[in-house]
Amino acid sequence: MSYTRFAVYYLPPEGDLATFGASWLGWDVAQACPAPQPAIAGLAEVTAAPRKYGFHGTLKPPFRIADGLDAVALEKAVESVARTSAPARAGGLALTTLGGFLALTPVGDAAAIERLAASCVIELDAFRAPAGPDEIARRRSAGLTARQDALLTRWGYPYVLEEFHFHLTLTGRLPENKAEDWYREARARLPELPVPFMMEGIALAGERPDGRFELIRRFPLTG
Repeated sequence: MSYTRFAVYYLPPEGDLATFGASWLGWDVAQACPAPQPAIAGLAEVTAAPRKYGFHGTLKPPFRIADGLDAVALEKAVESVARTSAPARAGGLALTTLGGFLALTPVGDAAAIERLAASCVIELDAFRAPAGPDEIARRRSAGLTARQDALLTRWGYPYVLEEFHFHLTLTGRLPENKAEDWYREARARLPELPVPFMMEGIALAGERPDGRFELIRRFPLTG
């Protein structure tokens, strides 16, 4: 498979949460196939934006690979990060409204997850091709702070390092008058959320020619 971009994700291990996420979004990133969605009016529309990525938490945002490097070398580098990084823990996960969309976010101290994400961003940066002017302009059009703009310039994405907030996205941006309705729909279908939340592995994912991401390989955190 030839991939247009790569990303480092947290993907829930096989189980109720992963099954829920695949079904809710309509795409199983781990199995690289569509998943039947619940028969809820409007669900396909509100999940259209995150569907292509699958149910995941971003650690290193999607990037094009730099000239002269390849997926084999990238895979070895991700394996090295995982081998030297310890499992990351938070108090749990909670359903929240984040910037106008629904997501699962950490409960309590998420510093270990933030450190892991920072390691992925920094240690794998040599594999990232520089963001093009169109991408930079598109990111800036969202209205960035000075610090976010500096992070965009240096790391190709504005919401990394101290601007990073780990989350597993469940919808695109929702109309304000519908957010509570969708919150109730998601809460009613969520499985029991983990307490504590343990991140014991990371995953390399690739963007297929059809624009959807799929799992390439999982790596246990053994540092």
